[in-house]
Amino acid sequence: MDSSSRPAGPHLEWTVVGSDIGPLLLAATDEGLVRVEFHAAPDRPDLIDPLARRLGLAPWRPPAGREVRLAEPIRRLAAYFEGGLRRFDLPLDWRLASGFNREVLRELDRSVPYGEVVGYGELAARVGRPGAAQAVGAAMGANPLPIVVPCHRVVENDGGIGGFGGGVETKRALLALEGVLPQPLF
Repeated sequence: MDSSSRPAGPHLEWTVVGSDIGPLLLAATDEGLVRVEFHAAPDRPDLIDPLARRLGLAPWRPPAGREVRLAEPIRRLAAYFEGGLRRFDLPLDWRLASGFNREVLRELDRSVPYGEVVGYGELAARVGRPGAAQAVGAAMGANPLPIVVPCHRVVENDGGIGGFGGGVETKRALLALEGVLPQPLF
């Protein structure tokens, strides 16, 4: 398919954008942003093709600057990394999260603002499942929309930073950007 012409039917628009934490793959459907992936390379059919098949959509990568569905997410991510955006408020397609994971991610998105953190156990309690801290950790690891749905704001109950799908250094950088941690020295 010619990358400059948008498919006529349902499709998955995707692109790779640069950020302060490295290249991010973004993908959107008619419903909204559906996927954010860390450490993306410019050409990632190994990520896009399975995602498009799972959603039953044809993948389409528009030429840079010609994004339709991704134009606003790209602008908002840039504003976030410049320090001028506190909340994304984007339409999201939640199809890649279900059940408990979706419930936890929606609670996180709703109740943990920019510059604050919550413990895995506390987030479990907020969704009515005290004692499910490990399940919350698994939900964070399966988050299809990191940064936008801020799983980097979930830390260990004892104050440790915890794990992160984008890598612990990426989590540190995001928390430093939000003023939760000091900026790294190097």
